[in-house]
Amino acid sequence: MTRMRALPTALFVDGRGVEPCCPPLSERPLNSEEAELAAQMFKALGDPIRLRLLSAIASHKDGEACVCDISDVGVSQPTVSHHLRKLREAGLLTSERRGTWIYYRADPVTLAAMERILSAASGRA
Repeated sequence: MTRMRALPTALFVDGRGVEPCCPPLSERPLNSEEAELAAQMFKALGDPIRLRLLSAIASHKDGEACVCDISDVGVSQPTVSHHLRKLREAGLLTSERRGTWIYYRADPVTLAAMERILSAASGRA
């Protein structure tokens, strides 16, 4: 069994803000570590069920959802849990247990880092 770890998608800089893990593709070539981190994030989204789950959570009221609110994606509940775990391990979701339910929230820093990786450099056409 492979041990998974949460990906460090952003670093705190002097406690003031965050610096995403990777620059936009159009800014400079990614180094091997940046490419590995980015690939793991995007790999987690390579499954349509995971993409639907992330979208359902990110678009849910208040940006968070209980697993009971998002499990209607055409697969069994254990499979939903598996996909949610993969999204958490990739750093795309955070979770919090409240009583018997787990609530999920899309990680805004990670999503911003992914957007930044794919964004064109400003001023370029």
